[in-house]
Amino acid sequence: MHTITVDFDKSNGKIKPMHAVNNGPVYKFASDQRITNIDSYRAAGIPYARTHDAYYFATYGGEHIVDVNFIFPDFDADPYNPDSYDFCLTDEYLHVIELAGTKTFFRLGSKIEHWKKKYNTLPPKDFKKWAVICEHIIRHYNYGWADGFNMGIEYWEIWNEPDLDHDDSENKRCWGGTKAQFFELYDVSATHLKSCFPELKIGGPAIACNLEWADDFLKQLVAPLDFFSWHIYTNDPKGVVERTEYVRRMLDKYGFTDTESILNEWNYVKGWEGDDWVYSLKSEKGLKGASFTAGTMCASQYTPLDMLMYYDARPCGMNGLFNTDFVNECLKGYYPFRMFNELYKLGNSVEVTCDCDEIYVCAARSDAEYAVMLTYFSDDDSAASKQISLALNGLTQATSQIYLLDKDNDMTLVRTDSVSTENPVINLGLSLFDTYLIKFTTI
Repeated sequence: MHTITVDFDKSNGKIKPMHAVNNGPVYKFASDQRITNIDSYRAAGIPYARTHDAYYFATYGGEHIVDVNFIFPDFDADPYNPDSYDFCLTDEYLHVIELAGTKTFFRLGSKIEHWKKKYNTLPPKDFKKWAVICEHIIRHYNYGWADGFNMGIEYWEIWNEPDLDHDDSENKRCWGGTKAQFFELYDVSATHLKSCFPELKIGGPAIACNLEWADDFLKQLVAPLDFFSWHIYTNDPKGVVERTEYVRRMLDKYGFTDTESILNEWNYVKGWEGDDWVYSLKSEKGLKGASFTAGTMCASQYTPLDMLMYYDARPCGMNGLFNTDFVNECLKGYYPFRMFNELYKLGNSVEVTCDCDEIYVCAARSDAEYAVMLTYFSDDDSAASKQISLALNGLTQATSQIYLLDKDNDMTLVRTDSVSTENPVINLGLSLFDTYLIKFTTI
């Protein structure tokens, strides 16, 4: 029997947006051939959607949206002239995200390009002009420029994974220039954009995995960095925790103590090649991926991380939330987002302890409502079931509702109990990859 203790009297800050994602829901304003997941997306309370790689899904707008080179297709054009820009389908995509009740996290730059010839990942011909183009994209979406809007988009990210390939690589997938060139691009762009919009959060650069590259970036940086974004794909939530703590130490070492740390690409990956890659994709779309997602959300809440953004809600091989072909159908991986949102709505994180490092727990409370989320994740698919005793400190007389996500249940209410101060304990059996949400209402 393992013991989990939740102390609702010990608050440790706000519940953070650990259920943000890359990309928005699938929805067309035209009703013809519309298959949509917008109601389910909205029900999950997803707080932010990052716009990276939106190009790869045609219904969003494909090659006409988000990327700077698509919005401003002729780099030799006048960046001060509204006619130089093609905002149309990006406008629609961002309105779909808004329709779901989600805020946009806008990636300035280019999608990843896996193919042999590169089109949009090469360094801009003029870094200052590129910054001015980005300035006017922001003005369009936040300040009404060029028949634009007042969307209040707070986060503006400069580029994606410029560290993915070394300077001497022949097939650079995200940044076709050198490390030094990217440092210059960031410096010019962030300095210009922050001078134009001091009220917004300007940051990046969404590093892939090269921590030496990241250290060099921070070591030389004098430009603004409101948030530092980074990525990790792993087969153990504890790997996310370790990387989070490393990134925070690295930021603090170079004086970026107020800079937010945002993990804005993550998912279950056992390996990137061969059978491991196939296994990873299958796992992401099943119960194992769902438990990994739940465990990562729970563990990350108690780390120095400011936001967690799952890759990817776009219909693709790495989308564990929705059926890729029939996006209105929710997969197992959808339900951890709904479960965590129940904690997020309560607002206040509380202290938890657990004597088993394969059980991940998070808890929250408001004035009259309390909730606990937990999952049992191991990368060993043959791991045995466990029994747990959930001790609840600081909880007066209450009723509990116990929801289960497992192979047979999709966040199904499976049990109700009364909990009293005289016996504040709930006993549960946990099969591998089970995820529970337990909600309490005081009587």
